[in-house]
Amino acid sequence: MLHLDTTQDDFTARLDALLAFETAQDPAVDQGVAAICADVARRGDAAVVEYSNRFDRLSAQSMADLTLDRDQLSAAYHRLPEAQRQALDAAAARVRRYHEHQRMQSWSYTDEDGTLLGQQVTALDRVGIYVPGGKAAYPSSVLMNAVPAKVAGVGEIIMVVPTPGGERNDLVLAAAYIAGVNRVFTVGGAQAVAALAYGTETIPQVDKITGPGNAWVAAAKRRVFGVVGIDMVAGPSEILVICDGETDPDWIAMDLFSQAEHDEIAQAILLSPSQDFIRQVEASMARLMTDMPRRDIIEASLSGRGALIKVRDLAEACEIANRIAPEHLELSVSDPDAWLPQLRHAGAIFLGRFTSESLGDYCAGPNHVLPTSRTARFASPLGVYDFQKRTSLIRVSAAGAAALGPIASTLAHGEGLTAHARAAEMRMAPADKEYFNDI
Repeated sequence: MLHLDTTQDDFTARLDALLAFETAQDPAVDQGVAAICADVARRGDAAVVEYSNRFDRLSAQSMADLTLDRDQLSAAYHRLPEAQRQALDAAAARVRRYHEHQRMQSWSYTDEDGTLLGQQVTALDRVGIYVPGGKAAYPSSVLMNAVPAKVAGVGEIIMVVPTPGGERNDLVLAAAYIAGVNRVFTVGGAQAVAALAYGTETIPQVDKITGPGNAWVAAAKRRVFGVVGIDMVAGPSEILVICDGETDPDWIAMDLFSQAEHDEIAQAILLSPSQDFIRQVEASMARLMTDMPRRDIIEASLSGRGALIKVRDLAEACEIANRIAPEHLELSVSDPDAWLPQLRHAGAIFLGRFTSESLGDYCAGPNHVLPTSRTARFASPLGVYDFQKRTSLIRVSAAGAAALGPIASTLAHGEGLTAHARAAEMRMAPADKEYFNDI
């Protein structure tokens, strides 16, 4: 694991090298995705079934073999052990409660001349959520994508999830049931994204696609953007911990592991003003690593993209954190509220020693779909607002047309748009004209 010190002359260059991540698409992946998307758009269900059989080792005869309805989701929920049902119910309730605070409302106001101006907020008609399958099952991803959509008032939620070898995960399907997913299709990869974007005989076209996936899914989301909306193109998982040296080093070590275990290219970084504490965390990591089931992945992540960074003080740690703009930022210090105003760029901030990032992943309430790869400088977590859209409302009165017309006319003539100008001028008649009484 890389050791850095902000007093080193080459610190900035070494930090930049650590943060560098090639987000450009692999040309081979891009070409493959382009071919799959075009094929699905052309052949519909037949292409989806063919690719699903090929990539997921299935033997589906038609889309009927890859379709689950609400009754089947309910059955999966009731097959779960009681403890798992209770955990899913509790997590869903907390996620729902948090996201209900995000719901945008329509508004309007009226000018002195009677002109009404406002904004109408409406939910999307239909959305598709992609849930990863294969190496691991992610019921939490179902909740984090579907619950905000439901709170927003989305009319129909379609979920796609790959089932390699035909193995369906009851936890994932139960989460879909709890979250209010309407239909599930057991397909994945670029073919699933294309089916949601273009629609097939069985899979309806959606307005927006959300949810994480592998490089093929990410490339497909990039390709279909514009035909449909997307949430983001997510990069590898990230965690940045700022610690004053007073937290149990075992806790910090495990927090770093919690993101490193996602992927060999995930990133885990610790910032601390205490060199002694950094050594303690390193010792904890060596000791705790031995019984981690995903040890190989964690070690690859930490050796390839992890870092232990000695800073001058917590103020400098906050400056570096803003530069890194991490997906997850733990502020494990004695008075986190005092330092919070100095942190501007992060997907989610976890305040205090008892706030592990993993609680946010599952059940704290806020969304765990967060901006990565420094995009927290300009992007936000997934939320209810991603499933709502805003429409401007304008109702101009006769008096308003008389007042606004000259302004619009002058600017339109300045732009050389005569029809624009005349459309405004035609409505500039005095407000006391008889025909205005009939408008």
